[in-house]
Amino acid sequence: MSTAPPAAPATRLPRFLLLLSVFLCAACGLVYELALTALGSYLLGNSVLQTSVVISVMVFAMGVGSLAAKPLRHRPVGSFAVIEGLLALVGGLSVLTLYVLFAWLRVYTPAMIVIAFVVGVLIGAEIPLLMTLLQRIRRQEADSAVADMFAVDYIGALLGGLCFPLLLLPTFGQLKGALVVGAVNAVAGVIVVLWIFRRQVRRVVRGALLAGVAGVLAVLGTAYAFAEDIEVTARQQLYRDPIVRAESTPYQEIVLTREATFTGERDLRLFLNGDLQFSSVDEYRYHEALVHPALSGARSSVLVLGGGDALAVREVLRYRDVRDVTLVDLDPAMTRLARSFAPLRELNGDALADPRVDVVNADAFTWLRDATRTYDAVVIDFPDPDTAALAKLYSVEFYHLLSGVLSDDSRVVVQGGSPFFAPKTFWSIAASIERAGYAVTPYQVDVPSFGNWGFLAATPRGTPDGTGPGRAPLELSADAPPLRFLDVDVLRAAAVFPVDRRPREVRPSTLMDPAVLEYTRHEWQAY
Repeated sequence: MSTAPPAAPATRLPRFLLLLSVFLCAACGLVYELALTALGSYLLGNSVLQTSVVISVMVFAMGVGSLAAKPLRHRPVGSFAVIEGLLALVGGLSVLTLYVLFAWLRVYTPAMIVIAFVVGVLIGAEIPLLMTLLQRIRRQEADSAVADMFAVDYIGALLGGLCFPLLLLPTFGQLKGALVVGAVNAVAGVIVVLWIFRRQVRRVVRGALLAGVAGVLAVLGTAYAFAEDIEVTARQQLYRDPIVRAESTPYQEIVLTREATFTGERDLRLFLNGDLQFSSVDEYRYHEALVHPALSGARSSVLVLGGGDALAVREVLRYRDVRDVTLVDLDPAMTRLARSFAPLRELNGDALADPRVDVVNADAFTWLRDATRTYDAVVIDFPDPDTAALAKLYSVEFYHLLSGVLSDDSRVVVQGGSPFFAPKTFWSIAASIERAGYAVTPYQVDVPSFGNWGFLAATPRGTPDGTGPGRAPLELSADAPPLRFLDVDVLRAAAVFPVDRRPREVRPSTLMDPAVLEYTRHEWQAY
């Protein structure tokens, strides 16, 4: 069996630089893919669908690009430089372009497919040309060259996959992160290759290609300089009221708006990934209904899952006999805003500064697996289950884990969405809690900014009614603080559902069958 001869010293540096270019280009290519996936998940939700569409389109396009690159192998240096310049430009501007199209023209999916296809074609054209260039430096057996090329390519993809969530998003954000990667792509893919093969390219061609790269870098640099202004202007198109604070985190896009209402109040609103979480005009209705029924029994220790805005914690702290509160919220940016953003801190009563409160930034599902202590009351205030990551927090398995931190007399309240707008979702959540062995009592209230909204009171041991685990207590404590909305009569009436909102035949939601995700996407799509 023949083997490739050892590399001559004169070929080692060019070969190393070319493989370094492969490494960096592979990292950039994967970042483009992840950036398109993340943007679609932020803007449209349904992360599984967004991921599937982006990956399938790009992989198909990569095959097209590989075939299209065959005629270009006769001029591999110039062709590769042009392809990398185009890839840097299209990939670097992809997120900014899609965000602007979504905000101003309300066009996203068709544009995303076109951009994913173009980026995929350009990525697919890289490998055949790089193989040709590698063989120009030093001839070697095809299998050996392929092994070297793909090993470096896959390692580069690993780097890109790790850098995107751990470095690019936290440091630059989505828009600027893609622009930075585009610049790296241009330098690695064009300048390095032109330097390695400078003697094989005519001076005029080399000058034209370098001028093209300079133009690409100038466009990306200009876009970077104006990215924040473009983002702010585009984002404002998506919201009725003026935006007063916005942050893009590895987990979500946080937007706070504020505007005067017809009553003269300043209406502060929180949106996560475009979905309204509260309006300061009527949030007291939601949070009183969510918190106070859970605290109608023992309440020395309270667990709040979700609710990083600290409005639920505010209601919990109104009870002087609460000894400690643990708030578990995934996103540290959200709890940081609850502590430091003055309008939100004023609304939540600076709840997170109370010495009784312990804030834990962690995934609630994972945190529950390791939790050892028990709590008297649990308040669950997650966003609606419109992504796979959120659907697991409404699963039978999640409620089984929750039982590990409860005593027989603990009381739980779960926000369940709208029984009117999303009845299957609401009753699926109820079925999931019951399947996990809890007694459940559903109830509903009207919150003007949301409409009809539902909650589920649950306890590991209910009042037997002959049909299952029974009903969970639904009551207010005799020493509850003065409330603006909820009283005994309102709460009693809240447990009565009109005919069109009564239980449906639905599946409980599990990790392997996230029925609540299916119901949520179908029902809210109409609105």
